[in-house]
Amino acid sequence: MTNPNAARNTIDVDVGGTFTDMVMTYDGTQIFRKVPTTPYDLSVCFIQAIEEGAKHFDKTADQILPNFDIVRYSTTVAMNRLIERKGPRLGLITTEGHEDAVHIGRGAQWIDGTRLAERRNLPIQQKPQPIVDREMIVGVKERIDAKGKVIRPLDEDDVRRKVRTLVDRGARAFVVSLLWSFVNPSHEKRIKEIIREEYREYHVGYLPVILSHGVVSRLGEYERTNTAILDAYLQRSMQIELSGTWDKLREKGYRGPFMMVHNTGGCADVFKTTASKTYNGGPVSGLVGAQFVADKIGIKNAVTADVGGTSFDIGLVMESSVRNYEFNPVVDRWMVSANMLQSISIGAGGGSIAWINQQLGNRLEVGPQSAGSYPGPVCYNLGGTEPTVTDADLVLGYLNPDYYFGGRMKLNKATAERAIRKKIAEPLGLSVMEAASLIRRLVDEKMASAIRKEVVLRGYRPDDFAIFAMGGGGATHAAGYKDEIPKVVIFPYSPVFCAFGSSIMDTMHVYETSRKMPFIAPMTEQPALDFEEFNTTVNSLLEQAKKELDAEGLDTNKAVFTLELDMLYGGQINSKRTSTPGLHITNDEDLWRFYKQFEKEFSEAFSPHVINLSGGVYIESFVLKAAVPSQPFHLPVLPPATVGKEIALKEHRSMYWPELTDHAESPVYDQMKLQPGHIVNGPAVIESEYTTVVVPPGLKYSVDPYGLGIMERDEERVPALSGTAANQG
Repeated sequence: MTNPNAARNTIDVDVGGTFTDMVMTYDGTQIFRKVPTTPYDLSVCFIQAIEEGAKHFDKTADQILPNFDIVRYSTTVAMNRLIERKGPRLGLITTEGHEDAVHIGRGAQWIDGTRLAERRNLPIQQKPQPIVDREMIVGVKERIDAKGKVIRPLDEDDVRRKVRTLVDRGARAFVVSLLWSFVNPSHEKRIKEIIREEYREYHVGYLPVILSHGVVSRLGEYERTNTAILDAYLQRSMQIELSGTWDKLREKGYRGPFMMVHNTGGCADVFKTTASKTYNGGPVSGLVGAQFVADKIGIKNAVTADVGGTSFDIGLVMESSVRNYEFNPVVDRWMVSANMLQSISIGAGGGSIAWINQQLGNRLEVGPQSAGSYPGPVCYNLGGTEPTVTDADLVLGYLNPDYYFGGRMKLNKATAERAIRKKIAEPLGLSVMEAASLIRRLVDEKMASAIRKEVVLRGYRPDDFAIFAMGGGGATHAAGYKDEIPKVVIFPYSPVFCAFGSSIMDTMHVYETSRKMPFIAPMTEQPALDFEEFNTTVNSLLEQAKKELDAEGLDTNKAVFTLELDMLYGGQINSKRTSTPGLHITNDEDLWRFYKQFEKEFSEAFSPHVINLSGGVYIESFVLKAAVPSQPFHLPVLPPATVGKEIALKEHRSMYWPELTDHAESPVYDQMKLQPGHIVNGPAVIESEYTTVVVPPGLKYSVDPYGLGIMERDEERVPALSGTAANQG
């Protein structure tokens, strides 16, 4: 997938809840591997994946690692530790009189981070248990106003007394979040100096200090404080997890940088990464990878659908762009101040557990609970007792019990059948096949519904999109969740697409500051921007970016700097993050070019009818992105097939097709032997080492000139099918 003449040696690892994926590029050759995730120690599965890749080149990890230039890592460590509430006891220092702000929260705090079914049951809704107890929050005597002017000087004696009080109450880390500190951070910085004077770095009782302005430099006290709290809470656990991985890499001879994937769409050195930036890094890297591929194959609009063992992740590529941001996303139960690329996750995947909801009249449910990697589905033979989606796929005949995970993991079909019979089929009065088919249909509909909401409720037409099937189960269930979207694209590297996405991801830092500036005056519709103030703000962000890139040893001459502005019309509350045609504004002509871009993006996001130039235009925030491009991405055109698809035929296997209401002996093909021009008509199954493509009756799978699989409606065969099969297709 890379240009051998320009490729660097890289390793990209994505740790999921069930499997750990790796893409390794070595001497111009790119391979991928999957290994089971080891939740007890993520460094174990990380090194195991590298060892599996090294075997391909007849080397050990110790022999191959010294030759690599870069290692990138996306992980769910932060989210896992937050869910488990495994963090230190924190002390929060804020402005006197505002000690209760994070506990009061916003009105939506009652339902932030809850599932739809939970929100409907209003009587049981409760605010989340605070991460920082009320007794661990103190207010200090100080005050800075919105313009950065000191109204009340910092009382340093008061700070020292209250810091000692927090330590006496058990504080193991500090968060300092003062009003308007992002405009004037002098008081926050002085408080950190005082803490360091009281508790030195070289003492055994060293206490980390997180300053809110350093984590988030934008408006919003509640979200900014939450972000700083989460970073402080997760910092230690992430440090332990990542230092273990880092140490093992060093022990095996690796000397390059260790990069973390950020949810902003880039990656940066682990030493320049805060915990909150790693949240949702895997799905975001898949989304970025999808943008690159979509651009190469001429698809403007795509839905990324990643079916893993635990979750189903969705993202949108719109008009060849992934600039759909969540400006105040909810992490677990907490609204934070972060700009992450938008992706949606639901509890649906291969490990999702099927169960009967007795409170709703014995209704069959699938998920959100997951069997994970251990004990995993019943068919894994690792102690699992609850039937899962993977068990249903196996019972229906779609999965090969002797070739799962490339044959390295044997599946027990008999135990899967017994579990489905006992837990699902007999209580519902169904046959085992009917129960397994129902499990599959329910999880497919759950995923289809999530896609439908993302596409249709945003005002888009499903037939303008293609689905990019990702993850180990993406191709297995694509026919069920594609719904009204006409085309599914399946990649040879679909099972590890998120790791693939990080392999072509730029090294990127994002710098942000809130600055309210008039842009166009109301009523007169004349330029009102102070050019000097605007350019000074941009230059300060540029200076900060160049310093950090230099510190990481990156060539600033190769860096690409882009500016985005949060802008809105006067009299409106909705701002729009807008890409700009340049970095500076020196005259009215530049200003109007910036405005035209804002007007275009604002009208596309909301409506042309709400453009209100007479109300004036205002800037709220500046966002500078500094990106050092990754290695070139190359997607070659392959020669057409010179032999028939029979060369890829492996066997025929009995499979249950609900469209045919019975079993059928169906062909099984080897995905890696299918060539451009080959067409496989359903019903059929196409196997590869880490995934299985299920092609039901009424659909067909063809290989395009890039070697990608295209699943779509089989127009020639649909009329010959029964009415049920035709509707399904």
